[in-house]
Amino acid sequence: MDNITILGIESSCDDTSAAVIRNGELLSNVIANQDVHIAYGGVVPELASRALQLNIVPTIHQAIKNASVSLSEIHAIAYTRGPGLMGSLLVGTSFAKGLALSLGVPLIDVNHLKAHVLVHFIHDNTPNFKPPTFPFLCLLVSGGNSQIVLVKSYSEMEIIGQTIDDAAGEAFDKCAKILGGPYPGGPFVDVMAQQGDAYAFNLNKPRIGGYQYSFSGLKTSFLYLVRDEMKKNPAFIEQRKTDLCASFQRTVVEILMEKLLKASQDYHISTIALAGGVSANSALRKAVENYAHIYNWTTFIPKLAFTTDNAAMVAITGMYKFKAGEYSDISLTPFAKTLV
Repeated sequence: MDNITILGIESSCDDTSAAVIRNGELLSNVIANQDVHIAYGGVVPELASRALQLNIVPTIHQAIKNASVSLSEIHAIAYTRGPGLMGSLLVGTSFAKGLALSLGVPLIDVNHLKAHVLVHFIHDNTPNFKPPTFPFLCLLVSGGNSQIVLVKSYSEMEIIGQTIDDAAGEAFDKCAKILGGPYPGGPFVDVMAQQGDAYAFNLNKPRIGGYQYSFSGLKTSFLYLVRDEMKKNPAFIEQRKTDLCASFQRTVVEILMEKLLKASQDYHISTIALAGGVSANSALRKAVENYAHIYNWTTFIPKLAFTTDNAAMVAITGMYKFKAGEYSDISLTPFAKTLV
């Protein structure tokens, strides 16, 4: 089939996104953000699903318009089935099912985490575009997940390491909250860290085997450090905020990279990719580049536009599933937690 055109719908959390991909080339990618959660210091599921109901129609309309295609040209509807917030997923799933039935085209369910990995296969007119070759390792880090994924093909992926408690993104949010920063905390910590001394404070690192991650102990170590210093100097946070952020960020990045390096050496794989919301962190991106130079890695770091949740990654995943004839039954329901 020529000119395979896929409409992707992403609704796993608070953002509403729609994208159109044709033969792997990105034609449009529209994202409707929700600022309402900032005041609550985190995503409120009920508010997220209500906003998605309001945004989904205009977002999809705009994506189709920007792509200069008609609904009759769409070959399949790809949607995020999970993991994510159940209320938000239900909105996207229900709309995708209804649209697919009305158009008489296949419905394709997409795993949100696998979609993050496949973002590296989106052709968006980047000069000398070259996707990763299989097999490769992907460090997938976000607000809810921290994983090392062995990617064997477009469809075959194995999680060889993941967090046993909190994710890296959650750790950044906690750090920011302790320091009185905004939500989400990652961008705040990153900006502050660039002005501070990354070696001003030593924080505890987890001691767990294999490729597993843990960030709960680091959060506790950071909290106790701030608490103890505040007792001695009430102005401690304001005086050392940049150093605190820099030290915390350095520790998180070191934890992530140490396990990634171990996996690379043990599996003898030097093709390394980065994905997920935390892949936007400047220190992590720099660390991957530095390791590439030292260990002769071939690395793939996503554009900032592709680090956060977006429908382009859903559409590209849907395209490969469409080619393989992996369609979804209309009876499939969303899942909040990963099935992998």
